[in-house]
Amino acid sequence: MNLQRQAELCIVLCASAAFFVLPISASAQIQRATESLDGLWLTDGYGELLEVQGDNLRAYEITTLSCIAAAKTTRRTEASTNHEIVFAGEDGTLRIFPGLSADTRWLHEDGSVSNILIRRTSSRPEPCDHPPVDTPPANYQVFWETLSEHYPFFALRQMNWLAVDKKFRPQVTAETKPEELFRILSGMIEPLHDAHTSIRAKSIQQRFHGYRPAADPMQRKNAARITEIIATKYVREGLRDFCNKQLQFGLLRSSPGTSSSYSLRSPRIGAIGYLRIHSFDDYSNDREFVKQVEVLETALDNMFADSSKLTGLVIDVRINGGGSDVFGISIASRLATQEYLAYSKVTRNDIRDADHRTPPQAVMVQVSQRPGFRGPVVLLTSADSISAAETFTMALLGRLPHITRIGANTQGVFSDVLVRKLGNGWTFGLPNEIYLTKDGKAFDGPGVPPDVEVPIFLAEDLANGRDSALDKALEFLAGKPK
Repeated sequence: MNLQRQAELCIVLCASAAFFVLPISASAQIQRATESLDGLWLTDGYGELLEVQGDNLRAYEITTLSCIAAAKTTRRTEASTNHEIVFAGEDGTLRIFPGLSADTRWLHEDGSVSNILIRRTSSRPEPCDHPPVDTPPANYQVFWETLSEHYPFFALRQMNWLAVDKKFRPQVTAETKPEELFRILSGMIEPLHDAHTSIRAKSIQQRFHGYRPAADPMQRKNAARITEIIATKYVREGLRDFCNKQLQFGLLRSSPGTSSSYSLRSPRIGAIGYLRIHSFDDYSNDREFVKQVEVLETALDNMFADSSKLTGLVIDVRINGGGSDVFGISIASRLATQEYLAYSKVTRNDIRDADHRTPPQAVMVQVSQRPGFRGPVVLLTSADSISAAETFTMALLGRLPHITRIGANTQGVFSDVLVRKLGNGWTFGLPNEIYLTKDGKAFDGPGVPPDVEVPIFLAEDLANGRDSALDKALEFLAGKPK
């Protein structure tokens, strides 16, 4: 079995949206799981050194010039099995599975839909033999080098990173003030217009967050007015809140402003459902990811309990800042009529070549056996559909019957965010992954386009209490057969 096929088999998202690694060989996996993890491990494509000593795992963020201590986790003996070893810490839960050989393992972080290949190494990278340096030039170097080694989109974003270095490096000296260093670093990446680039300078209480110039810049500012329009003009008997108010579900009127005889708790045949997803995160006050999944699954059971009476469903992710891709796959499984590929993930894994990538890991949508909806669906998107809202959009591309997308292009960022530290304690984020359709297409940059383009909340619509995209969705679903 070749490496690509083995990587594809490493991801299984079952109907309950829980994830696990599918054994390539059950007996070999159990045997290898008993082997000691003690020692040093390098990630493939994520710039980390892992050091395991007994029940403790320590991660170090590395470049060719730096090595900075990062997360600490402790083994959860009660949760570990022959098939996985579990480590938990403040930053989340890690699971380690047997790999393709005695010197490889798969690393999985709860909340992700993919795994990271790690390889045993006999020695630390040379920078790890020296303590990190906290000076403005050193912090600049770590920042520039990290993006140089891991950012895959310089060509896409039409940026010459070497030219950026030539321009900005002379501006940084040992006397550079923190505020000035922040201005320089944010100025380096602002032209990327990449919503997965960020800087957090806690010591001076400043933040930077990249973003594509908005085609509809008023949407977020008018979120309250948009909610009012939908709730009063389009939804019958209000919206029910689920998952810490991150999801809302209701039934749409046959036409805006009209009355209807059905209720949310007992819809009549012919109703059209409306699912508004504000985010793919924070679904429960319990931060343990498994608990978050359970809350979502219970909510979906309630929403789709009477779905046989629905003739259509509108899903709205037009104002959605993202979160975990796992939740999007879970929702997609409630709509699936057959198993299909949601997308494949690849990661840049050569510090010298931005086009060199790991083998694709396939993420599948399974058909859930729990309540769902298999009929006509419309998805509403906009430039404020970001990150996990976009991978959710991708996860619906292969669904049959086809889900019609109405609105505007999504933001254009898909990767999990690679979060790194500087010697002064600041943190910054960047993408290093690419999501691909079954045909190998990526949507980074322009975003996923709609099937039907409709302006998103023009000033005229806001003034007149209209939602043109939702009007188009109702028009589309009204023409669908039952």
